[in-house]
Amino acid sequence: MTGRVQDKVALITGAARGQGRADAVRLAQEGADVIVVDIADTLPSVSYPSATQADLDETVRLVEKAGRRALPARVDVRDLAALRKAVDPAVSELGRLDVVVANAGICVPRAWDEVDERIFDDTMSTNVRGVWNTVMVGAPYLIRQGGGSVILISSAAGIKVQPFLLPYTTSKWAVRGMAKAFATELAQHNIRVNSVHPTGVNTPMADETMQAEFGKGFARDPRLAGMLTNLLPVQITEPEDVADTVLFLASEESKYLTAHELAPDAGVTEF
Repeated sequence: MTGRVQDKVALITGAARGQGRADAVRLAQEGADVIVVDIADTLPSVSYPSATQADLDETVRLVEKAGRRALPARVDVRDLAALRKAVDPAVSELGRLDVVVANAGICVPRAWDEVDERIFDDTMSTNVRGVWNTVMVGAPYLIRQGGGSVILISSAAGIKVQPFLLPYTTSKWAVRGMAKAFATELAQHNIRVNSVHPTGVNTPMADETMQAEFGKGFARDPRLAGMLTNLLPVQITEPEDVADTVLFLASEESKYLTAHELAPDAGVTEF
């Protein structure tokens, strides 16, 4: 540990496992306490297994193993009032808030004509409204603190169109735009806002079911198969790889970086 975010406090959503857990642990390893939020419940529109309370408990354990505090909250980011009710006492207990990582999101791959209203609405409400809710809850604390970093987790699909991900791609482009809009208005408070755009990440979201859905889509239109190919010779990245980018944006190393897209994407958006 080198203390790159020593004694800072970070709010991280979707933190029960996968990318959110990796972010929480990485920031803890560098000296931050964390407020870890997750719905830890089943979402009917997703086909991969949902996170559980046990997953959230494991994130807390791993943060504490790194020598920092983790305050968990089981809450749906789509519910602004519930999110604020969970975050407010946690910030009060930890004494400050410096970093907001809006990571919670879902992905339901389908061909365009197999997307129903529930899939579209769940994706937009989680990936867009949930991100907005997270910033709305966290930003006032950063203003009082005199500045900080807001990190919105988008996707390579928020830079380059990806097939069979119509709601997801729509939501992640919205997150990219949201980051720039918040960056514009929060700059006067010394708050920087950036978006992160990974390629495929080895989390429960990227399970066999997702790969099967892509396979069905490519069978319908084989011309699109190359659109998910990384430029670097890797099939998939690890959550810890993306967490390094999150740590950079949370630290003072990025103190003059705002309204940008950082893409730990193995070059998929350039290929």
